[in-house]
Amino acid sequence: QVQLVESGGGWVQAGGSLRLSCAPSGRPRYISHMGWFRQAPGKEREFVASINWTGGRTAYADSVKGRFTISGDNAANTLYLQMNSLKPEDTAVYYCAARQVPSSSYDLWGQGTQVTVSS
Repeated sequence: QVQLVESGGGWVQAGGSLRLSCAPSGRPRYISHMGWFRQAPGKEREFVASINWTGGRTAYADSVKGRFTISGDNAANTLYLQMNSLKPEDTAVYYCAARQVPSSSYDLWGQGTQVTVSS
């Protein structure tokens, strides 16, 4: 069964940077979109950023605009999230997700990687 595998999480002080990576463990169906989501303790999972492989359009949550950058390799379905100027409120488990054609929603998820930002 195909899964997404995240890496790059860890601990960092406020103002620091981390880079998350994501890649499939097998061969998925054709992927149209990939994205990052996060879930903080006691909160629901929320959207962080996404990229549309057709045209490369990106989208960001307002809380991360100007600090986070999503990028990737369409051919390999690898995904990255460069996180700069991290804040304690960015602390969460970060999940990679993919939308496989013809699904209209994200149907492939990773197990998550912990990001902890200390003040």
